[in-house]
Amino acid sequence: MSDEDPERPGPEAILPAYEREARDWARTRNRALWEEPALLAAVGGRAPGLRVLDLGCGSGQPIAEWFDRRGDAVTGVDGAAAMIAEFRARVPGAEAVLADMRGLALGPRFDVVIAFNSVFHLSPDDQRAMIAVFAAHAARDATLLFTSGPRAGEAWGRVGGSAVYHASLDPAEYRALLDGNGFDVLWFRPEDAELAGHSVWLARRK
Repeated sequence: MSDEDPERPGPEAILPAYEREARDWARTRNRALWEEPALLAAVGGRAPGLRVLDLGCGSGQPIAEWFDRRGDAVTGVDGAAAMIAEFRARVPGAEAVLADMRGLALGPRFDVVIAFNSVFHLSPDDQRAMIAVFAAHAARDATLLFTSGPRAGEAWGRVGGSAVYHASLDPAEYRALLDGNGFDVLWFRPEDAELAGHSVWLARRK
């Protein structure tokens, strides 16, 4: 990987990319709610009124909006100011926090913690550290929903006109980190067709 190659940028280029692309990304984001089976699993039949933390919330549509319409109390966190502006406009009933998820320390604990298509933009070392951030914000019996790659490695994709970095740990390492930070893995669905080919984890705080 060369940080000087515009088609293979490093993880430090993620927030500037989303700053540039926020308006078009929010306008063109797939809102078909293919994520809904995973969101329903994270809710687990619990009544509305859950405290939901959406890390890397983007524009808030459709995920934060889904929880908001359900009657949950949503807090969205994003490190790109332009994305937080889009979030505030689209999900005005939610709390919006401009912050880098790395090292986040909000104080309150949440019933559902989500990092959907966000934490996999971080470097492997930052992803390892994020498991403790998840734990610090998860209430007892909270559910954690996040996406990774199907196997360890780096890859590059595109958001609008910008190339973006992705990385994944080995699934066995995610399992060990989750266990060590007080989570039980409920399931891991790699490249799941029902979830538009995404690799999705669901865990519960012990």
